[in-house]
Amino acid sequence: GGEKNSASTDNIVVIPSVFAEYAFGAVTLGLDYIPLKADVSDKTKKRTDTETSVTGTATTTSTTRNQSAQAELKDHITLYANYNLNDGLYLKGGVAHVTLNADESLGTGSKYGEEDIVGYVIGFGVDSGNWRTEILYTDYEDISLTSSVARTGVTTNNKIDADLDTLALKVSYAF
Repeated sequence: GGEKNSASTDNIVVIPSVFAEYAFGAVTLGLDYIPLKADVSDKTKKRTDTETSVTGTATTTSTTRNQSAQAELKDHITLYANYNLNDGLYLKGGVAHVTLNADESLGTGSKYGEEDIVGYVIGFGVDSGNWRTEILYTDYEDISLTSSVARTGVTTNNKIDADLDTLALKVSYAF
């Protein structure tokens, strides 16, 4: 007996990262870290809820609550391996770890909090001297957040289920 809403969001952003690598033969092992936060969507989701109730004296009262929410990713780390197919083309595979933070302002006082999620990374790239260009797909594990009221720790019946995936065009310069 509850209300269910579905939505799809996307966002195009420029995100800098730093990386370190060690190459041996046709294989390169690397660690990539994104020091900034990134919004999952290009806009904040907003909604106004109005509850109307009738008392025993037939008096009607209304309560309005403004709800807004946005999700951001932070502390993104990827451990990866590149396999050189020839002098310029390579395949990439790895595992990513990121913290998802639900940044909300809910009239109910509820909070969703943070959740650490893991995903796998696959892609390919072209290496030209110190420059690289890559196409990467990251499929993160499914996310399920349940809200709780901050001052009491009481769990409410509000739940967010999400499937987060990213497709990235990455240009890098190695020193």
